[in-house]
Parts: sequence; structure tokens; C-alpha cells
Amino acid sequence: MADEQFDAVVIGTGQSGNPLARAMASHGWRVAAVERRYVGGTCVNDGCSPSKTIDASAKVAYLARRGADFGVKTGPISVDMHKVWERKQKVVLGSRDGNATSLAKVSTLLMGEASFAQDQPGNGQFALDVTMNEGGGTRRLVTPRVFLNTGERPHPPKLEGLDSVQYLDSTSIMELQEVPEHLVILGAGYIALEFAQMFVRFGAKVTVLERGEKIAQHEDDDVAACLRGILEADGIRILTCASVDRVTGGPGAITLTVTTDDGEQDVTGSHLLVATGRTPNVEALHLERVGVHQGDKSGHIQVNERLETNVPGIWAMGDVKGGPAFTHISYDDFRVIRTNVLEGGDASIAGRMTNYTMFTDPELGRIGLSEKDAAEQGRKVRVASIPATKIARLDEMDQSSGLLKAIVDAESGKILGGVALVESGGEMAAQLQLAIMGDLPYTALRDAVFAHPTRAEAWNNLFTSFQDGQP
Repeated sequence: MADEQFDAVVIGTGQSGNPLARAMASHGWRVAAVERRYVGGTCVNDGCSPSKTIDASAKVAYLARRGADFGVKTGPISVDMHKVWERKQKVVLGSRDGNATSLAKVSTLLMGEASFAQDQPGNGQFALDVTMNEGGGTRRLVTPRVFLNTGERPHPPKLEGLDSVQYLDSTSIMELQEVPEHLVILGAGYIALEFAQMFVRFGAKVTVLERGEKIAQHEDDDVAACLRGILEADGIRILTCASVDRVTGGPGAITLTVTTDDGEQDVTGSHLLVATGRTPNVEALHLERVGVHQGDKSGHIQVNERLETNVPGIWAMGDVKGGPAFTHISYDDFRVIRTNVLEGGDASIAGRMTNYTMFTDPELGRIGLSEKDAAEQGRKVRVASIPATKIARLDEMDQSSGLLKAIVDAESGKILGGVALVESGGEMAAQLQLAIMGDLPYTALRDAVFAHPTRAEAWNNLFTSFQDGQP
């Protein structure tokens, strides 16, 4: 097995690895990109693209059933899940193939599993063995720079009987060719809740089981309660403080024995989705062979603010390093490394503002500090909050479920964060983000002249409605 020398090797072609490999190739480096499964990573293949495509179909089904509410008569509504799946596949394959083609044009794209070799050359060089997917065989890559973008995968809990039943995860549920009769979901995080609403709108009975006291654990209590009301109004049954003791049954009848404040009960569904967490893809890398440090029991790769590991010449980016597991965070990791490695800059992830959107309907867009975050930091703040019914545009569209909330520094009047649990909430949160980036006081939005009737007018309403009644 002859050594192949590269200026850099990127392992994983997600939203950090793919653009980084291309940027380094454009810089004149000889680059190898190694991918064990599909080019594009989770977002393209198992996350954002497929789930949002399926969700669009679910919303059409929901609106079609609501036609009479808008004075539009419709006939019986049915869902062809095979057609939904075909539409999802078209979007995914188009993006995947496009990414693979463009990446292969500028780098050596190897489809296989990479690991650090047992025998390392030293002298600032790293040896990687790539077991190829097709045709077998192994290729030995040698490089002074390794960039790890191997991501995460669904991680089932240790639960009696779970291994004996055929359950779904966030990847396999998007391959369903039929609407489940009764979908039981274990967990009530963002992934779980998006799928819960999606499938209840397709026509399934849906039950969500959450061992914590509330759904959407990272949100303020009032936001989580509002979201719960919206989902229950859609027909989703939600059990919180629900500890699952064991799983029994088989195809078409999976039973979870659950202990709640009301005692023990059985919940039986035709399908079970396990959405309780994810774990980093690190095992195959054999990080111990080069001494890369991992986190505590999570196993994520430890990095500094420049995304460097403890081993010079090895970086980690995206979900595998831990922290917020969002596509836009992963892409920003790429920008940090590009700036530092290729441009000689000094970029850092320190102080990076976290923002995200949960794509329920209405969306939950978040930026910056929550009320809980501010309290934990001991900050003196003012909280503005209004129900979505106070937003004229949403009322006109009959989409006035939810709320709008912002956290403002009590002394400076600067906006610290907020949440938009409203229709197009992700876009609304982005508007607030721009104000924060511009270091604007809340009064700039309170007094701005926005076009009427638009969603943006909601900022006028919000910032004249502080909870303490002060202007």
C-alpha cells in the first residue's frame, strides 16, 4: 500500500467539510475528502433538506383540510406517502449529487471509512487508512493537516426491551411509505416535536412521551407552555413527567409501559420513533492513536476557540465537536478555519451568538439570551411579550397562534435576545438578530415605520408592551 501525500485531508463532507475542502483546493492545495456514506452530511441527506420537504407536504395536507375555514370548499383529503417520499428523494438526490460532483472536480473524493493508522510517521505528518466502500481495499493518506467533520448519529437510550422491537429514528422515519396508524414518540426535543406535528397532519394519531416536566427543555416556561398548547390543539397527545420502564410487542403493536404522576399505564402504537439524543461519530477514527482528547462521557472532540484540537495539525468542526448542533453553526466553523488556516487570520467561535429555528407550525425562532439565561447570568433585564393575536397580519391569515418575546438590558435598552413563536418565526427572529448585530436599542424597532400590514410591524407592538407597563 503506497502512501499518497496530500496538503490536507478532510474527513466528513458535511456543512463544514465540503466548503472547506473546496476552499483549500482553490487555495492551490492538494486535498483529499473522505466520506463514508453520502456527500453533504446530515443536513442534505438526513436532516434539514428531507425533513423540511416532507414538512411542506404535511402543511399542504393541513391547509387543505382547513379549506372551509377560509371559505374554500374541498373534497376528501388523502395522503400518498409514496409521492411524499418521491418528492423528498428528488430534493435530496439533487443536492447530494450536485455536492458530490462539484467536490470531486477540485479534490480527491474517496468514498470510504477513514481512521488514523496504527503506525504514525511523526515529523508533523499523520497517516490515515481509508477502507473503500466499493471494491474493498485500503488507501494510505499522509498529510500534515487533518480536519474532522464526522458529525453525529441518533443515540437510543438504554431501555428494557427496546432492542427487541423495530423502532424508527430521525433518519429511518423519513423512509416511511405509509402514514402510521399511531406514532408514539419518545422524547420532546426539536426533532421529536417537528415529526410529531408533521405526522399528525398526515393523519396519524400521535403520542409524545417526555420524562421531563416540559417539552422543548431549552425554552422559557411560558414559551414551552404556549408551544404545547399549539401542538395539543393540532391533536397531539403529550405526556410529560413520563418515565418509560420497558418496551414490548412487535410489528404494528409496540407497547411502552410508562410511569407518570397518575401511575403506571401502557401506551401502544403501530410505530415508535426514538428521538432522545445523538452521539458523535468518532469510534472509527481511532483518535487514541494520535492522542486527540475527547470530552467527558459525551465523547465529543475537544477543541479550543479556534477549533484546534490538543494535537497540532488536527482540527474538529461541526457537530462532532459538541455544542449547538445546527447547520449554520457548522458552516460558521468552516469560515473560522478558512480565515485562520488559509488567510492567516485570528477568527474565533468565542462569543458567537446562538440562533436557531424549530420548524413546527408556527415556527419557533430563537436568538441570543432567553429570560432564563439572563436570570442565570444575574443580568437586570426587562421582558416584552405579546400574543400572536396582537399581530394584525397573522390575524388576517388566521395564523395567530403563538407569541413574540424579547429580552432587553434594563440599563442600556439594548436587545439581548428573543423568541418568535409565530408564523415565519425564523424570519422574525432574523430581524431581531439584525437589530442586535447593529447594536440598536429596542426603541429603534419600537419607533420604526414598517410597511402595513406586515409581520415586521409586530416589533412596534412588542416594544410598547413591556410587562412592567413602562414605555
